[in-house]
Amino acid sequence: MGNNVPSDAPLFWSDTGVTLLGGGHLGPGDLAAALALAPRLVAADGGAAAALDEGRIPEAVYGDMDSLAQEARARLSPGTVHAILEQDSTDFDKALRHIRAPVVLAAGFTGDRVDHELAVYHGLVARPEARCIVIGARDLVLHAPPELVLDLPEGTRLSLFPMARVTGRDSGLEWPIANVVFDPARRIGTSNRIKRAPLQLVFDTPGMLVIVPRDHLGAVTAAVAAASVWSRTKDAGWV
Repeated sequence: MGNNVPSDAPLFWSDTGVTLLGGGHLGPGDLAAALALAPRLVAADGGAAAALDEGRIPEAVYGDMDSLAQEARARLSPGTVHAILEQDSTDFDKALRHIRAPVVLAAGFTGDRVDHELAVYHGLVARPEARCIVIGARDLVLHAPPELVLDLPEGTRLSLFPMARVTGRDSGLEWPIANVVFDPARRIGTSNRIKRAPLQLVFDTPGMLVIVPRDHLGAVTAAVAAASVWSRTKDAGWV
């Protein structure tokens, strides 16, 4: 998938958190939980129909619109529907790259097709400058910023899943990561846990997914919104 596909669609700017809704599985309470923390609603393609089914009207819709039925589209203000027809990126990426907000909570992107769900995780890594949390039925998944401080209870399960070669360090994990070279084909870090709170995670490069139980959505959202983000340097590296 292309990571920097040009688009004429306008950006969606928000001073508060944004809920991004997809057309995949939406569990009971998913949308309400996200909107309670990120009150502005944006949809990715067929996620607009899911929003309408929940009695909500998205402020903006991004995607190639191949999953949005004409009947649902007719219920939306034409100015809010932004068709991006290129096929080099997913609807999730099309939406995420157009949102500028302190944090994005993505619901309706897990629990359906495995290839679509994996593409979402690819999208998190492809947009390391975005503060985005994917809400699943049991877990939250986010791309680790350069530094993340999580004030979660001792004993909380925390998994680290590298999507690239990544090194880092921590203060507070049961099994420290300071001397670990993570690599998706060689070394992953599932089923670690928090030994001491608050937990501090620091990573040297982008590419690490952090997975924690969904029960901690509020605390994780606050932590991600407060974290610094990766920024691209002139030589296309990340700092």
